[in-house]
Amino acid sequence: MGLTGGIATGKSLVSSMFEQLGAFVIDADRVAREVVSKGSPVLKEIEKYFGKDVILPDGNLNRKKLREIIISDKEKRELLNSITHPAIIERENELVNQADSNLIIVDAALLIESGSHKRFKEIIVVYAPFEVQLKRLMERDKMSREDAERFIKTQMDIEEKKKYATYIIDNSDGIEYTRKQVKELYETFQT
Repeated sequence: MGLTGGIATGKSLVSSMFEQLGAFVIDADRVAREVVSKGSPVLKEIEKYFGKDVILPDGNLNRKKLREIIISDKEKRELLNSITHPAIIERENELVNQADSNLIIVDAALLIESGSHKRFKEIIVVYAPFEVQLKRLMERDKMSREDAERFIKTQMDIEEKKKYATYIIDNSDGIEYTRKQVKELYETFQT
């Protein structure tokens, strides 16, 4: 099953709630960090196309520099995705095959944008309205409103993502309300 949401919608919170209940959760962000680790073939490809500036002196990816490049350049963002996504999907598939749970969830922010959602019969979208996303992102990352809006707009609009959902978890009304929805959904998967 795929799980997605927009930045600052609470996707990671929901993912951890499912994990606490017993689901096997594969975090695509963690997998993405793994596939671009120091010396990896994917990191070498990134350096080839984005230059030495995106590599730190210790040989690791300079995420901040890369983010600055792709945040305002759609073509470069798509190029980066074309380099990283095949390796991420391959690693996720390996982890799915190793899983020992009857509920396996792949948690991925760009699940729909990458086309990866097509691999799943069911999609959970974690939802919070744009203004809630904006407020959370500004507080969490100490961003200006302008930067937060720009960052949110690099992803598919959350209202558009909802159209792909089999299930929607509304995370705009507090943790306990969210936990209740997660628990109810988890229980439906156990029957």
